[in-house]
Parts: sequence; C-alpha cells; structure tokens
Amino acid sequence: MKKQILSLAVIALLAFAVQSCEKKEPKPADEELTIGNKVDTLATDIEEVKDSAVVKAQNAAAKAKEASENAVQDVKDATKKTANDVEAAAKKTATDVKDATKKGAEKVENAAKAAKDGTVKTAKEVNEALKK
Repeated sequence: MKKQILSLAVIALLAFAVQSCEKKEPKPADEELTIGNKVDTLATDIEEVKDSAVVKAQNAAAKAKEASENAVQDVKDATKKTANDVEAAAKKTATDVKDATKKGAEKVENAAKAAKDGTVKTAKEVNEALKK
C-alpha cells in the first residue's frame, strides 16, 4: 500500500514537473522566425523541458527514497520499542509469578506446621487423657 502511495506521489510530481517547466530562452517574434529557426527553437525548447523534467524527476525520486528510508527506520524503532516493552512485561510477569509462588509456598509451609503442631498437641492431649 505504501509503495502504491509513493508511486502515485512520484507520478504526480513528475506530471507537475512537466507542466511547470519554464522556457528559459527568449524567443524572437514569430514573424522573424523561419521554418528552420522554428524547428531549432522547438528542439531547444523540448531539450530544456526534458532536462528540467529529468532533474525534477530525480529530485522527486530522491525525496521518495528518503521518505521510504525514514518509514523503514520508524518501523524498526517501533519494533524495537515493542520488543523492549514485551521483554519488560515478561520480566515483570516472571517476578510476579515468582513472588506469588514464594507466598504460596510459605502459606503451605505454615499450614503444614500448623497441622503438625495441631497433630502433636492432639496426640499429647490423647495420651494425657488415656493416662487419667
């Protein structure tokens, strides 16, 4: 899509360049021109228009190339930023999972200790009750 837009822009610039080419050589009055002079004048005019159009087309192509290079750099920069953002999010998620796992393990360990303590206490109480 971008290539199509750039192509259309280059074509528009070329069309504008051809239309806006100025004749730089002053022409003698029509009545003073012979057929040979008219042919020479037309040939000169055509050369000037062609040269001007070539220069304008080259300038337009250079600008289009620069715009393309800028677009490529923008895409690279955006991709790098996105990759950095994804990496940071992954690190944060890994840290969050690690912290949650640690907390969960501590809770399980505390529950196991409480169960053990409760079992030991209950066993002692049973033993004492049996001794009575």
